[in-house]
Amino acid sequence: MAAPEPEAPPPVVYRAKDKSPWNWLLFLPIVVPLIPLLFNLDAPRLFGFPAFYWLQLAFILLGVSTTTVVYQLTKKRR
Repeated sequence: MAAPEPEAPPPVVYRAKDKSPWNWLLFLPIVVPLIPLLFNLDAPRLFGFPAFYWLQLAFILLGVSTTTVVYQLTKKRR
């Protein structure tokens, strides 16, 4: 009778070590556009455009700038 095969070791699970608190800033461009009070106004006009339209562009700039800042603060230095 052949000897039983040894058990294979359990698979090793590698977790990402990117637990920087700066990553929490990425919730900012997700949560801010969900605030309905920002869309329910017409008064502040920018170059004749109501707030609803130019706020959409401001949210894009907020998302890009937040992502850039978080990337710069969390990238590994060589």
